[in-house]
Amino acid sequence: MSAVLTSPPVSARSAAPALKVTQARVLASEFTKFRTLRSTLWTLLVAVVLEIGISALFSAVTASQFHTLSPADRATFNPVSISLGGMMFAVVAFGVLGVLMISGEYSTGMIRSSLTAVPRRLPVLWGKLAVFAGVIFSVSLVASFISFFLGQALLDSHQLGVSIGAPGALRSVIGAALYVSVAGMIGVALGALFRNTAAGIATFAGIFFVIPPLTGLLPASISDHLTQYLPSYAGEAVWGGARGITDALSPWTGFALLCGYAVVLIAAAALRLRRVDA
Repeated sequence: MSAVLTSPPVSARSAAPALKVTQARVLASEFTKFRTLRSTLWTLLVAVVLEIGISALFSAVTASQFHTLSPADRATFNPVSISLGGMMFAVVAFGVLGVLMISGEYSTGMIRSSLTAVPRRLPVLWGKLAVFAGVIFSVSLVASFISFFLGQALLDSHQLGVSIGAPGALRSVIGAALYVSVAGMIGVALGALFRNTAAGIATFAGIFFVIPPLTGLLPASISDHLTQYLPSYAGEAVWGGARGITDALSPWTGFALLCGYAVVLIAAAALRLRRVDA
């Protein structure tokens, strides 16, 4: 007894969906991976708690100790930046999450499956960056508004608070969310460059938390002109976090410089992704 193999009708073949690799599908895939990882949820939770909690703590302590401040400190007092002070600590969690978003796949070997499904490679990196930026900006923007209003409520108990309509207030609230989002994207780029979690996190910490204090050991003639161009201080200028810096950059100039650092690192990561196998 023999069987005759026949091909499906032309109409059936034409009705079958053509599964092509598109940027939209890569984006959906990366979002699914991002939201289903427990580490994502916990890291975001830590970042939000740090951002809101430390900002509230700064505001409460400043309000209660304001009468002890020197005239010089009172003259430079900025209630908006005080209520957003937690951003300096939340950026740690966002940066770590950015590194883990891609270095975690290299450590588990899952990156090979991702790049096999997307042979052109770069759409994977663009998808990760887009998903990360969208989620982080949305979460940090909500936390930024909560930090501001909570901080101003605490400061207002001593008649030190301001409204969201105060000069620079809205820009600072939105700028704080932009700052941590771009800083986190630098973490993604570092994860893609080093392909190692420890190396990526150590480099991110060095850029944002080790190098800035070390510049204080340099002669004032050098540090006064160098510090303002560091990624951390340049980015913090957009929300008023770079206090005490001589000749600090204007808010949007500083943010543009931070974006420039991110673009350079992302370009280097893209180049390595294209030329070096996983």
